[in-house]
Amino acid sequence: MHSNRMLKLGYLAGLITPLWLALGVTLAGAFYPGYSHVDQAMSLLGAEGAPTQAFSPLINNFPLGVLFLLFGTAVLLSFRDPWARLSGLLIILHGLGSFGTGSFACDAGCAPEQPSNSQNLHNLSGLVMAFSLLLASGLWVWLARRLLASSGFAAFSLLCTLAALGALPLMAAALESGHGFGLYQRINYGVSLLWVAGLALMLLRRCKS
Repeated sequence: MHSNRMLKLGYLAGLITPLWLALGVTLAGAFYPGYSHVDQAMSLLGAEGAPTQAFSPLINNFPLGVLFLLFGTAVLLSFRDPWARLSGLLIILHGLGSFGTGSFACDAGCAPEQPSNSQNLHNLSGLVMAFSLLLASGLWVWLARRLLASSGFAAFSLLCTLAALGALPLMAAALESGHGFGLYQRINYGVSLLWVAGLALMLLRRCKS
């Protein structure tokens, strides 16, 4: 048996991820002259040559990676169901991806014609992050009723999954136009982190009952 105290610590880590991201990105953006949260990617805050290159990963990617590792491990240890445990592994994978995006900075501007190895590894880590949480939230559309007896959380998981998916083509279009990418990226990642916080809250309530 895993102690309730350790599991609760993991659940709390998941609960605070949206707040941590919002505060960290806002703080890093404040130290980047002319940075636009609407038009520019979050990765630009840690890009080569950015005024916040060293600072941004320290307050965003790395601590968020730790929070996801703690929460994913708590989810993994909370269930015997293999699909629920898979969702925990996907959240852990997301945390590892967060470390990857912080360790490998994108090139200046984050869209070079000839990307460096660091840029390629940054992009790969970003893809791992995007699709790991998308798959995890999709699993809980089905698992929520069976394991948590909650049709409400099943509906919430579906809404978050669809919203994250729906933001992807908007991000692609914004990348072409040069306007709005930051906004749609924040919607895509924000709803995924709200889902993480929602699952954490459900598990905290389950732990107390």
